[in-house]
Amino acid sequence: MVNGHEVRPYGTWTSPITAAMVAAAGVRLGQIQISGETVYWLEGRPLEGGRGAIMRRTADGQVMEAGPQDMNVRSRVHEYGGGDFLVHGDVLFFSNDADQRLYRQAPGSAPVPITPEPDSPRALRYADGQCTPDGRWILCVRESHDPAGRVRNELVAVSADGSRPPRVVASGRDFYAFPRISPDGRRLAWTCWNMPNMPWDGAELWIADLGADGGITNARRVAGGPRESVFQPQWSPAGTLHFISDRSGWWNLYRVQDDAVVPLAPMENDFGVAQWVFGLSTYAFLADGTIACVYFENGLQRLALLHPESGRLEPLPAPWTSYAPAQVRSTGERLVFVAASPVEPPAVILYDPRSERSEVLRRSADLRIDPGYVSVARPLEFPTTNGLTAHAFFYPPCNRDFAGPPDERPPLLVISHGGPTAHSPAELSLRVQYWTSRGFAVVDVNYGGSTGYGRAYRERLHGAWGVVDTEDCINAARHLVRTGEVDGKRMAIRGSSAGGYTTLCALVFHDVFAAGASYYGVADLETLAQDTHKFEARYLDTLV
Repeated sequence: MVNGHEVRPYGTWTSPITAAMVAAAGVRLGQIQISGETVYWLEGRPLEGGRGAIMRRTADGQVMEAGPQDMNVRSRVHEYGGGDFLVHGDVLFFSNDADQRLYRQAPGSAPVPITPEPDSPRALRYADGQCTPDGRWILCVRESHDPAGRVRNELVAVSADGSRPPRVVASGRDFYAFPRISPDGRRLAWTCWNMPNMPWDGAELWIADLGADGGITNARRVAGGPRESVFQPQWSPAGTLHFISDRSGWWNLYRVQDDAVVPLAPMENDFGVAQWVFGLSTYAFLADGTIACVYFENGLQRLALLHPESGRLEPLPAPWTSYAPAQVRSTGERLVFVAASPVEPPAVILYDPRSERSEVLRRSADLRIDPGYVSVARPLEFPTTNGLTAHAFFYPPCNRDFAGPPDERPPLLVISHGGPTAHSPAELSLRVQYWTSRGFAVVDVNYGGSTGYGRAYRERLHGAWGVVDTEDCINAARHLVRTGEVDGKRMAIRGSSAGGYTTLCALVFHDVFAAGASYYGVADLETLAQDTHKFEARYLDTLV
């Protein structure tokens, strides 16, 4: 025994975190919508085949399922979906996975479709909608699939009662997102972009006058371009358009003032995230005009209040380090978001930024794990190829009952995230704790190409997928060996999807890891380029 710990070789410790616990996982928390003081959110339920269920929490604290219990609420626009439902007053509108039509459900009534039945299943898909203040129209993204396999994306106005066919509002660009209506209902903002760009490479912000018939006039570009990524346009309660742009090299907040684009708090921190799905939100307006926002700092996400007139950013003493998926919403006085910490799994949180009081509305999993078995993420910067620095989160072995022999170092598991344009967050993950509680060290690498570290860091992967990401994973492992944290002869790597490709490259072209596991990993780039869906059809133009 050493300080009350049984000495046993690393990797052989017993742990209360079982494979069954990891497999059971929990619900997937997604989109949040607010109507008055009522909070709605979408949760994916693994035990119901992944069904998307809309939940509602009323002002008096009652929680119940608000949507239809025999439908799966999910949009398949861009295949990845998001922006699956919206609320106007107490009326729900949502995309039904089975047919991809939009449905309307009034209180006490059965859902009814408000979009036409397509000629073939799921040929017309809708996402990211917002209702006009008068409740007559829903402005949203529509994706059309024809029998020849061609895909067209447009902005459309859908009659909220289904009495008229959808009207095309904007077309001609490869992709559209974020149709957002001003508080007075007289203006519409949106983003759009063309191949081969992904939205984090370059997108444009447009605004137009919105008519009572759902049509637009006087459309004009406000910001963005092929080398400027624009994210989350949003109107303030006073009707001022705000948005996030990386024109400075970092996703920062801006507003449109007297036809000029004005930065609000310029800094070398990202306030945006990669737009893999619709309906994302990293900031929201409080009733007094203050902007509650989430930004990255050393790979961790922080919650803050931005005072737009002074440009002062006031970090809040919130315990969370990950706000994913990005769903920051406001009731006016309080915030609602999905957040997690290194010791707590994701949950829907109701938070008062003034009193700093929080309430958990829904946990993704009812976990009660003794902190003595939880390894807390440590931000790691390490040297990598070409004299650069890369980033990761390091999890040392942790088990309150055991210690490793003093002359031994733990084996290492390297994790390569998918995307590849994504970000591994610092939050409690049983897939990590399963290993650390058994005496393994884990390093979760945010290799070059990951988001959260500025545009230049994202662009390290341009033309170098399978090279930069692989080298960063290897160099993370080698750094931990040099610093004496791990055993260099017992190292493994794993990844899924794009991370599986990184894993395969590391195993085939380098002799560093003793083992590896590729979960549904990319293995043939030519096949991927030929068979993938429209959203990613030209992604490899940039990566390879």
